[in-house]
Amino acid sequence: MKVKVLIPGVLRSAAAGAAHLDVEVPPPATLGAALDVLAETYPGLDRRLRDERAGLRRYVNFYVNGEECRRLSGPDTPLPAGAEIQILPSVAGG
Repeated sequence: MKVKVLIPGVLRSAAAGAAHLDVEVPPPATLGAALDVLAETYPGLDRRLRDERAGLRRYVNFYVNGEECRRLSGPDTPLPAGAEIQILPSVAGG
């Protein structure tokens, strides 16, 4: 099943400059499975999105079709066909 992953500007260098990526996710299609597929091609991007145990990084927000996934099932959030995953890293500064 194909899903679309929107890559924010700050992470595009880790995704070969892509603003979005179409990802073929094997069943069962979950957010974690989509991130696994991305990790195969873009390991540098994966290090920015997930920790050493493949958990979602604390300061990166993931939205599946506009719903924040931490309020759903985190990496186990199911993906419907044609889902859109938006990645939003926190911005901090002073």
